[in-house]
Amino acid sequence: MAHLTAPYDAAVDGNPTADARYEHPQPRKGFFTDTSICIGCKACEVACKEWNQNPVDSDYELSNSSFDNSEGLGADTWRHVAFIEQDRERTEQARESGRALVSLGMPTVRSAPSGSPASSASSTSAGPSADLAPAPDLGGLDVLSSLGGPVDSSAVDTTPPDTPEFRWLMSSDVCKHCTNAGCLDVCPTGALFRTEHGTVVVQDDVCNGCGTCVAGCPFGVIERRSDGIAQPKTDRAPAPGAHAQPGPGQAPQKPPKPGKPEKKEKAPKNHNAGVAQKCTLCYDRMVDGQTPACAQACPTTSIKYGEREDMRVTAQERVAQLHAQGRTEARLYGANPKDGVGGTGSVFLLLDEPEVYGLPPDPRVPTADLPRMYKRAGMAMAGMVAAAGLAFLSAGSSRAGSMSAGSSGGLR
Repeated sequence: MAHLTAPYDAAVDGNPTADARYEHPQPRKGFFTDTSICIGCKACEVACKEWNQNPVDSDYELSNSSFDNSEGLGADTWRHVAFIEQDRERTEQARESGRALVSLGMPTVRSAPSGSPASSASSTSAGPSADLAPAPDLGGLDVLSSLGGPVDSSAVDTTPPDTPEFRWLMSSDVCKHCTNAGCLDVCPTGALFRTEHGTVVVQDDVCNGCGTCVAGCPFGVIERRSDGIAQPKTDRAPAPGAHAQPGPGQAPQKPPKPGKPEKKEKAPKNHNAGVAQKCTLCYDRMVDGQTPACAQACPTTSIKYGEREDMRVTAQERVAQLHAQGRTEARLYGANPKDGVGGTGSVFLLLDEPEVYGLPPDPRVPTADLPRMYKRAGMAMAGMVAAAGLAFLSAGSSRAGSMSAGSSGGLR
């Protein structure tokens, strides 16, 4: 809880492992999800489920509301690709809202000469039909710069797939691995812990399924598996495939006797039912120096993985490149260290306001107000004690006065 009252730069270079007191902390790892080149193939969803052996969360049917069948993050879906269709009018509105985010100059009454870049820029704010102003040359920023070696950027087309009449916004959402993680702060059993790489992981063998972390997450990422009812550890199903093997001290299953009908096996229970689950950023792969499954499977490099600071720089370069192309709707989400969660380990490039993607515009960890709440509760308690003491003293003094008045009357 110390980081809740400390300045935003209390963690060294924004690395929350400083609070975890690791003897040998590692650089903070994270994702950069570039939604401008996501094609909605859902390869990241499939790779995540396969690697983590997560059960299916649907009957392979359409949701009847969009082409998205998984519909959102949950205990069984740790990566989710959203499908958002926008018409041209909404696209232009997003472009104007993005332009407003960077138009921070002071107003002036001086008019620019006709045909100058400033005049063209002022004409763009007149309405959606105006042409965009020519942008400066930013030196050929490398969009696909990443860790571990050079990347051949010519092999991947990074042009956003737009059409004249409408566009698809594909967004691969995931746990944010916040700097100030609300789920981690409120967990009563220590089932959630901060890894040496700055990520947040749930230990399913420690979790008691209380669900406190579900309410503590401002993004609605974490969820209890199955029906959400806490179950004793003895009632939880084994890992997939483990039910076929005899346990210690158990005799192997005998084949059915001739002439007797074979008993039908019951469907295996949901793995870790009642336990809170979420993305681990493939912690088991990270400790071996491997790339998380979703980033490994992404065919367009929309999901990038590496040191969080490098991902932030790459994200800023990508936004600058899109702005140079006149795509002012591009903006970053989770890169601000002074937001309500201290910045996130998963940084996103969005092409519209966060609400369009189902993200809170101003996320805030619920435990951030605890110091102020404790202070006010202490002041209220002190006031109650003072009032009770004053009432006790006043009652005692009035009783003493009445006794003295009665005794003086008896003497007369």
